[in-house]
Amino acid sequence: MTTTATPEHRSFEADVSRLLHMMVHSVYSDRDVFLRELISNAADACEKLRYEAIGTPELLGDDPKLAITISADPEAGRLTIADNGIGMSHDEMIEALGTIARSGTRSFMERVANTEGKDGAQLIGQFGVGFYSAFMVAEKVEVVSRRAGSAEAWIWSSDGKGEFTVALAALDEAPSRGTRVTLHLMEEAKSYAERWTLERIVKEQSGHVPVPISLITEPGADAVALSDGAALWTRPKSEITKDEYADFYRSVAGQYDEPAATIHFRAEGLHEYTALAFVPGARPFDLFDADRKGRIKLYVKRVFITDEAELLPRYLRFVRGIVDTADLPLNVSREMIQDSPLLGAIKKGVTSRVLADLAKLAEQDPDTFRLIWDNFGVVIKEGLYEDFARREQLLGLARFRTTASGEGWRSLKDYVAALKDNQTAIYYIAGDDASRIANSPQLEGFRARGIEVLLLSDPIDSFWASAAPDFEGKPFKSVTQGAADLGLIPLLDGAAPPSAEASEKITALLASMKEILAEQVADVRSSDRLTESAVCLVASDKGPDRQFERLLSAAGRVESAAKPILEVNPRHVMISALASDNDHVLRCDVAHLLLDTARVLDGERPTDANAFVERFNRLVTQSFGDSGGQRKG
Repeated sequence: MTTTATPEHRSFEADVSRLLHMMVHSVYSDRDVFLRELISNAADACEKLRYEAIGTPELLGDDPKLAITISADPEAGRLTIADNGIGMSHDEMIEALGTIARSGTRSFMERVANTEGKDGAQLIGQFGVGFYSAFMVAEKVEVVSRRAGSAEAWIWSSDGKGEFTVALAALDEAPSRGTRVTLHLMEEAKSYAERWTLERIVKEQSGHVPVPISLITEPGADAVALSDGAALWTRPKSEITKDEYADFYRSVAGQYDEPAATIHFRAEGLHEYTALAFVPGARPFDLFDADRKGRIKLYVKRVFITDEAELLPRYLRFVRGIVDTADLPLNVSREMIQDSPLLGAIKKGVTSRVLADLAKLAEQDPDTFRLIWDNFGVVIKEGLYEDFARREQLLGLARFRTTASGEGWRSLKDYVAALKDNQTAIYYIAGDDASRIANSPQLEGFRARGIEVLLLSDPIDSFWASAAPDFEGKPFKSVTQGAADLGLIPLLDGAAPPSAEASEKITALLASMKEILAEQVADVRSSDRLTESAVCLVASDKGPDRQFERLLSAAGRVESAAKPILEVNPRHVMISALASDNDHVLRCDVAHLLLDTARVLDGERPTDANAFVERFNRLVTQSFGDSGGQRKG
């Protein structure tokens, strides 16, 4: 670029020099962001001209269509970002590119100096000094600008090492209006002059700025449109096709499936914003990442700001999409985002709308909602434990396998509608194996009475079930905890419930077993929940149920497990036979074997494998008679 006067040499302001030093030493962990920053600046310049042209239409001249053009020269290693926006005068250029004209600059620079990697990158970009990120990839940067309505153009040039020059530019080589930024790329950064790299970055980070973006891939080539400048989410829903939504979803989510649900709305009133969110049709690969971060992108006035703002709770982290607000400044910092009351209000509004639309979908299109629940139900249920304010709403959304559901799902609304006479609780059984808990002996008395029981096999289930007080006034109760209290609910076959009073022999047997097993169980008692099995283990009325206690113990949150209660079926033939036999050694062996049997049915192991085998061998040997090898009846 030629100039028409001797360039004036200037030094960067001290804070800019510090900033450039950080740039050169890779404060950014992702260098792609420089293009976003330059495009954002270009779009902002176009928006400023759009506003000024309202009062001064002649500023647009014979070029009313605002645009951003990216030109690449792979051979020369150059990249140019040009706009036909408002442009800069001499003084504006020095002010904009040589200083950081912001209040609180010193504290800002201290934050950046103490921040490493990506966090530093976001602070720099969001503070509004992202232009300097160009020096991460360029060994020299030239800026030619002509303010709209001006007869002069200016060229700014620097290698980022402390100084810059400003001079008049030849008008025949300057834009008629606007700014052209040319980057002379470093050797290791020349991939930024390649077509596929530029297309990827623009579509990922800047494809929805309010100004059309085109790309010229090499000198003399025709321009290729990368974006039309019309953000999809700003268009009326009635004008957007299903395919357009799907294409945008794939772009914003980085996935190739079809979205299962699309949620597009504009909030107006105290806070104004637009949200376009998608529920994926398949599980994202990072659904169970340890950090459990959401993937909603935040835009301000259609300019991408960050994808790390917490715009949805963690239990909705599978939702992909964007939120665009005009109520935040483009230079909003990460700290401002985290602490912003506006962002808190947006999060509340978007969360409520997503849950409301899911509830509507569950009612109107149960097949699609079933697909969503199959994929994400285990994550949504985290909200039952984490989001107390929305627990009732989430319980209404939740679907469960139950003893009555077969391979389908049941809602709690369905469950409550099918309550038996005198049933006062919502019963559940929790465990880590769905097939095992479905066949647990603790369910026998409930099945005999046709009482539906929720089968909870996800780790989060024990946490929320212990914390959820009720649904529609019905408390949640584990079938493995406390007394079953089934006596008031009739059996399905119409038979009278068995008497709660045990015979003298059974009472004596239970007392004997309690004495024998005193070190391992808190109590041995008669059961009304068993109809087929001889024994089962349950937890006391107080404290966690059996599965929850296991999880707490595995996490180191309980020092020692509480002793369980051994419930005995007084009507079982083995128990009746044992009650009639006063052989103390036999009772000891059988009592221990019954306890170990109950442990195995609960998914545990016998506490002493050698003792278990010895007792088993003695009983097997004793089961054969002494004469003729005849087996005892």
